[in-house]
Amino acid sequence: MESFLKNTKFAASLSVLSNLLLIALKLIAGFVSGSISIISEAVHSGSDFLASVIAFYAVHKSDQPADKGHQFGHGKYEDVAGFVEGCLIILASLYIVYEAAKKLAGFSSPIDNSLLAVTVMFVSVCANFLVSSYLFKVAKITDSIAIYSDAQHLRTDIYSSLAVFIGLVVISLTNWHVLDALIALVVALIIMNTGVKICKKTMNDILDGSLPESDINIIKSVLNTNSQDTPLEIKEIKTRRAGKNKEIIIVLCVDGNLTVKYTHALCDKLENEIENHLGNTKITIHVEPAQDNIPCKNTVK
Repeated sequence: MESFLKNTKFAASLSVLSNLLLIALKLIAGFVSGSISIISEAVHSGSDFLASVIAFYAVHKSDQPADKGHQFGHGKYEDVAGFVEGCLIILASLYIVYEAAKKLAGFSSPIDNSLLAVTVMFVSVCANFLVSSYLFKVAKITDSIAIYSDAQHLRTDIYSSLAVFIGLVVISLTNWHVLDALIALVVALIIMNTGVKICKKTMNDILDGSLPESDINIIKSVLNTNSQDTPLEIKEIKTRRAGKNKEIIIVLCVDGNLTVKYTHALCDKLENEIENHLGNTKITIHVEPAQDNIPCKNTVK
């Protein structure tokens, strides 16, 4: 089961196929019924489909090993993919606002064939719940930002599809057709909020923003534990994220009388412990000798 959840390529493929099917169903139901809220959901799924294709490509590229042209690997492909996905979501939300405004201004006809519309939105809610739940599990295990972004797309699609589903039921009972455009506006706000969050998160990684403070505290905790046996003093800690990889550079001060063999073994031990806590890490530790007559402090700040 765990190996199945680690298959990011299968997860990305499943997302592509599910989005393609939902786009077709929503477009048919939207144009047959004349519902702008369903058409807005089709646009949303269309952006999800493009995002899924981008995620599939990004996962494929990021898995490739480092080469002469990309000596630090291809992890940034996932970050760029996540940012593009966020931008697509924002653009989709703006289009929905435009179409909803047209309907509120009286340029659209009332909804017909509401049974078809309600059925399609119910199927959409169920399908997106199942697929997004699977993608979130894969993203958690593999630490893939591209799969996580894709799962976030589908999760927002659940909420927006559910809102449209409830709205269509109410419209079929009350004939209050203006609710169709109002729901579309709510969907647009949900989508836009998600797009902004994804853009902020991925842009931070693209610009080599530091890892969360919680991760840095874990690194310091590991160093502090080991400083009880071998005095260590942190000179510098630099962190960043590239795709699923957490890249960490640590500069330590140690006793200058320690042998190269001992300090090498110590660094390996530190790297393994940090890897066990954080997962998917690329760690470089630089060791400097303490100045003459000034031993390293037996603490880690």
